[in-house]
Amino acid sequence: MKISLIDPLEVDKKIIEANKKKIESMGHDFEYFEESAKTDEEKIERLKDTDIAIITNKPLRSEVINKTNLKLIDVAFTGVDHIALDTCKEKGIKVLNASGYSDDSVAELVIGLTIGVLRKFNENRENIFNAGDNYLLGELIKGKTFGVIGTGHIGSKLIDLLSVFGCKIIAYSRTEKEEVRAKGVDYVDLQSLLKESDIVSLHIPNNKETKGFLGKAELDLMKENAVLINCARGAVVDNDYIAKLLNEDKLRAGIDVFDMEPPLPEDYPLRNAKNVILTNHVAFYTKQAMEIRANIVFDNLYKYLDGQIVNEIKL
Repeated sequence: MKISLIDPLEVDKKIIEANKKKIESMGHDFEYFEESAKTDEEKIERLKDTDIAIITNKPLRSEVINKTNLKLIDVAFTGVDHIALDTCKEKGIKVLNASGYSDDSVAELVIGLTIGVLRKFNENRENIFNAGDNYLLGELIKGKTFGVIGTGHIGSKLIDLLSVFGCKIIAYSRTEKEEVRAKGVDYVDLQSLLKESDIVSLHIPNNKETKGFLGKAELDLMKENAVLINCARGAVVDNDYIAKLLNEDKLRAGIDVFDMEPPLPEDYPLRNAKNVILTNHVAFYTKQAMEIRANIVFDNLYKYLDGQIVNEIKL
């Protein structure tokens, strides 16, 4: 088989070379690229003779997939909404992901953004250069109600980190877990979570069921001056309406993901909103997470070559 790593995994080249040597010793061809393709045409060229593609979070559209003979797409990412999954299903292409590689990284950024909002990092930066008095009184996480939407790997990891802050943790999830309850977390319905929480953090995927999950009706249930943290997917919330609430001083937010990939256009509402800290889709992006995901991706591959399927996305 021919295996093509068409996006850089951002780990030490020695790791890639070691896996290349192992794959070739198994009788397969392995090609890798140190830069992502800039166009669909370039992706097609890279994949034209490929059986297995290893990709990251760069879009893989139907127009590309339809011009390949792929058997497997091994995704070095948790989410797969950047791939034309319907086309994969039609062509019988299996899709695997690297679920779990960035649990700690994302959970830590949620904490960082929460502290940044409560302690007014943006405003304080501006105030450094202002000769006036500092009236930027911050707040603690301690004593607040923290609502976690989605208690999968990342949501559960966040709950572990929050346990030391002295806050009340409540959760909403399609699947309720006894191990989460054992951590002292109460599951509630979505409406109750939104009404009761001082801070809400999203940890759900973007799919047909969750697109627009938090719309106007849901966001209007949140407490005035509550904090919304989104390190999940931009499309699961109504970003335009969030911007409106931010500008009306009804909501505060820390947002890492948008309904498009940065750079954001100048007229993008969240780019110009008040009361928000924005980061550049970096929640997953730490040195340690990159190494973990490389290990998962190559383990997925070796198991597939050995006749096993792990981390499969159900199409």
